[in-house]
This record gives sequence, structure tokens and C-alpha cells, in this order.
Amino acid sequence: MATHYPANKKTNKWTIYELNAIPVEWKGDKLNDGGGLRGEVFVNSKNIVSVKFKYGFTSNGKQAAFYCGTYPLITLDKIRENRDKARDLVKHGIDPRIKKIADEIESREAITETLTREEKRKAESLSVKDMFDVWISEGVKRKNDNKYIIQTFNKYIIPAIGSVEIRKLEDHHLSKIYKQIVSDGKCTTAFELSKDVKQMMTWCEKRKPWRSLMVEGNPSDLVEISKILPPDFTKIRERVLSVEEIKRLKNALDNISKSYDNSINKYEYERPLKKEVQHAMWICLSTLCRIGELLKSEWAHINFGQRTWFIPAANTKKVGKSKQTDHLIYLSDFALDQFKSLKALTGDSQWIFPARYKEGHVCDKSASKQVGDRQVKFKSRTKKLKFRVENNSLVVGDEEWTPHDLRTTGATLMQSILGLENGILVTKLCLHHKVVTGSAQHYLFADYADAMRDAWQRLGNKLTKILNSN
Repeated sequence: MATHYPANKKTNKWTIYELNAIPVEWKGDKLNDGGGLRGEVFVNSKNIVSVKFKYGFTSNGKQAAFYCGTYPLITLDKIRENRDKARDLVKHGIDPRIKKIADEIESREAITETLTREEKRKAESLSVKDMFDVWISEGVKRKNDNKYIIQTFNKYIIPAIGSVEIRKLEDHHLSKIYKQIVSDGKCTTAFELSKDVKQMMTWCEKRKPWRSLMVEGNPSDLVEISKILPPDFTKIRERVLSVEEIKRLKNALDNISKSYDNSINKYEYERPLKKEVQHAMWICLSTLCRIGELLKSEWAHINFGQRTWFIPAANTKKVGKSKQTDHLIYLSDFALDQFKSLKALTGDSQWIFPARYKEGHVCDKSASKQVGDRQVKFKSRTKKLKFRVENNSLVVGDEEWTPHDLRTTGATLMQSILGLENGILVTKLCLHHKVVTGSAQHYLFADYADAMRDAWQRLGNKLTKILNSN
């Protein structure tokens, strides 16, 4: 391998023009640029020529070389500048290679320090929204992929305090939100939301980086929701329809449907409660089912021959930490008639209550909305809702009632029919409540099918008597 020198013998330095004119045949040859700077010619697979320059010096009595750069990736002036700096270091007894390593270590340490500061800054500025995103992803698992929690937080918490940094969050931020919800007449929403917020902050308080952001305490612990809610607030609904109110409900449903069906111009009358929903109300009352369990049921779950309604575990409600379990309802004559009437309306569908504009069943809130729309005097609406009926045609007393209250009403009637001796136990079984807990649940497996079948039938007979005496 040959060594080449620049054309200008006076300066002994290569020019850019000369470097650009190096032929590929010089591959592997050396270039002498003077001052201890030497280059080696490289040619890649595309015949592009480059020159790697090194500064030669003596270190500890041995020949050494310091890389100064590759032309044309680095300009020739910069390469010579790097050589000059290396030469000055050698003059002061410093190996430029070691100095380069030291500089790289120092640079990495500076970068690491900068990144650490930035991470600390970001951690200290984490907001309520950041906390919610982590918690909803890793810390909580409820029905429908946390749909209800996400809706309430996005409606009340995130718009109000989502951008507030956790280390700056105080109890008054939360209290203000709860007070506004209560003033809107949504006490239960405020109560449930306060529990969810506390659960979120307690979960995060045990984990990094949130723990260090709440060193002065968990703000949710300082909020006394009982002092924000009205003194008479109770989470448990105690609305039970009296016998007279059940009769009024039957009259209201029959009269409104009759007037609408007999009217020549349907547009003169507001729509009555859908016939499917009317049957659903009587099924809730006579079977003690939850409205959501009913609206999600399929015709395959109904056995008309055996007079049973099977509710799979996936459709039942999870209470506390107990598992969801299947539930079998024995249909009374009264309840069976309601399902037969429904069969004539929706029997060609997989679902007992098929959705109108999509596959599957109706929304499990649809019946409650339709019932509520017809008791608008108990609502605090400021404007009329689009495409929704608003009247008081289903008002039967001094308090609003919901489909869930029919479950409560039916259970109360059943308990009174069965009496004190076994009324509570059998009614709880018909409600699909857990009656055996602790270690006893591993030994007691009686299903009380006959007692439950009799209880449902006696409730159905009672309802038939009430409605026929109307």
C-alpha cells in the first residue's frame, strides 16, 4: 500500500479538490497531510471514496493514533482542528484518547442528570387526569370495562380538576364538585363518586410515584361526604308501591294504551309505554328480578314447558366480593302469562327485548328511562330532551318509582305472604341474595326449589287478585 502526498510541496497539505479526485484504485493507500496527520483511503460497495484521518503520537514509549474524523463526513478543517487539539494535549502529557473517553463519560453523566431532573419534574407535575388513567387501567375492574366510572369521572372530575397537579390537590377541590352535584339533586351520584375517588387515591397512595406526591396526606380522606349530603339521605332506596299504587299503575298503563290505540290521529297523543316494557314491569314485580337481568335475557333462557327462566351468571349482579352465579326462577301463572304475551311480540328474535337499530338486546337503562320520562314532575330538567316523551302519566303517588322499586315491592309482598317463620329466608333466595356465608357455605347446599316455586306462585296469585279487584 502506497503513501501519497499532496501536490503542493510547500504546504504539504491536501486540498478538498485533491481529496475529491482520489481514484478508487487508491483503496487502502495512505495519505500524508503533515503535522502527524495521516489518512487511509476506503472505498465502499458503491465505489464512494472516503478517507479516515488519524493523528500519530507517542504514548509511554509506544506508537499510538488518535482518530480525528473521516472525510467527507467531517470537513477537512474540522479534522485538522481535532488534530491540533490532540497535539496540544500530548504536549501537556495527556493522552487524547483517554481525554476523549473522559469527555464522553462526563457528557453521558450530564445527559443522565438532565434526564433524571426531567423525570423528577414530570413526576412532580403528575395530574389528577394522569392518576385516573393509571388507576382505570391497572387499579380497578368493574362491569362493562369500567364504563360507569369512566362516564362519571369524565363528566364531573376530569373537566373540573383533571389538570390539577396531585401535589397541589386539596380537599376543597373535591368538596366543591360533590356540593355542586348535590345541589343538582343527584345525591346518589355524589355519594358513589366520592367512594370511587377515594378508592382511586387510596390505591395510588400505596404506589410510586403517587406516594411521594401525597406526603402531606390523601385529600380524599379529608372530605366528609356525610356532611355534604342532606341529613335524610340514604343510599338504600325504600320506595315500595302500596297495593293502591299497584292498582293505579295498572289503570294508567291500560287507559293510556287504550286511548292511544283507539285514536285516529296518533300524533295528538304522546306515545304510551311500549307494550314490551309494560310486560317487563309486571315481570319485575312478580319474579323479583333486576330490570337489567330481564332486558339482557334470550328466549333460549325461557322454558315454557318447565315454567322456568334461567338467568346465566354473566347477567346477574356481583355483590361485594362474591362470584356471579346462575339463577333459576320458577314462573308463576302470572309471570308465565307475561312471557307468553312477550313471545307474541318478539318471539322471532333471539332476544326477549331486541334492540331496534343494532344487533343484540336493548340498553339495560332503556326501560328505566321510559318510566322516568313519564314522571317528569320528579325530575329537575331544565330543558326538554330530544326525541323523549315527557309527561306524568305514570305518577302513582307522592314519590317517583323505578323498575328496581318493583323488585323491592314484590319482595315486600312475598315476605308478608310467607310470614315471619321462613319469609325472609325464602324471599332472599328468590331475590338471589346470598343467605349462607363463611365456612357454612362449604357444607350447606340445599336449593329450596320447592319453597321458592311455592313463594313465586303465591306472589303471582296475590298480584292477580290485586289487579282483578281493580
